[in-house]
Amino acid sequence: MNQRKNVRRIATVALLFALVGTNACKKQKNTEKMEAKAMESNEGTSEPFFKLSLAQWSINRMIKEEGLDPYRFAEKAKGWGFTGLEYVSGLYYPTLEKANFSDEAMQEFVEKSNAEAKKYGMTNVLIMVDGQGALAATDPEERKAAVENHFKWVDAAAAMGCHSIRVNLQGAMELAVWETAAVDGLTLLATYAKEKDINIIVENHGGPSSNASWLVGVIKKVNLSNCGTLPDFGNFCVKRENGSYYSSPCIETYDKYKGVSELMPYAKAVSAKSYGFDAEGNETQIDYDKMIKIVKKAGYTGFVGVEYEGENLSEEEGILATKKLLLRTAQ
Repeated sequence: MNQRKNVRRIATVALLFALVGTNACKKQKNTEKMEAKAMESNEGTSEPFFKLSLAQWSINRMIKEEGLDPYRFAEKAKGWGFTGLEYVSGLYYPTLEKANFSDEAMQEFVEKSNAEAKKYGMTNVLIMVDGQGALAATDPEERKAAVENHFKWVDAAAAMGCHSIRVNLQGAMELAVWETAAVDGLTLLATYAKEKDINIIVENHGGPSSNASWLVGVIKKVNLSNCGTLPDFGNFCVKRENGSYYSSPCIETYDKYKGVSELMPYAKAVSAKSYGFDAEGNETQIDYDKMIKIVKKAGYTGFVGVEYEGENLSEEEGILATKKLLLRTAQ
């Protein structure tokens, strides 16, 4: 009889342990499921270390070929989830050139741009200025004229609340001549812009300026706090077949990762260039993971501008693919 009681007791205790173990496993599994759901719901919601702006050049075909009003830039950028605007001066030239860049025409550009930015709650970040003369021209008079042509864009940027205008350092191709001219042109322009609280930032944009080491040397010699760089992930062609800046196949390039690393200590903006994407959404010519690590390592927390230049996707698709890749990489 006692033996039977003992057997029953042992069986009861074993059953209790089994029940406790089962409940513990269930709780652990439930906890794991809840944690997984929490991680899934939070995925993609953390803020990146930078802010997102859109380079207007990304919609240049919409404007030049499809007739989109350039003043709809703020509306489009807002709809695609950006907060900052990077204007391109040349997209407004058809109207401005007719008025010979008069004070009234420039004022209209400023007022209309400000009104649209305010309407959509956007931040005016910078103006990319093209076609206003060679700031590194060999001839001093030509260089001086180019510098003065940029003054109106400095004034416009100040009136729009931008922090910078992006300029090109076109002119001489020979290093020694280019460097001397570039330092002079930049110094003159940055000195004027300093009084307006505007930065003059140089993009690696063809010719000697795409040699990051040379460009850094120029920035150091200018030695003004409002003169810096705008590293572009893709513009590192330093030599073309016909010796031009843009109009023939590239035959020599500067290492893009080395270049961005060298330019980042002087960066006041960053251009996330893109050309095409594979099936996984990765850029086919630029390792974004590598680039974003370089940007983050430099301690940069400002705007990163999406600039899609591809042909295979529409401009809207390319812009959104670049934005998605940027945010995914930042995660």
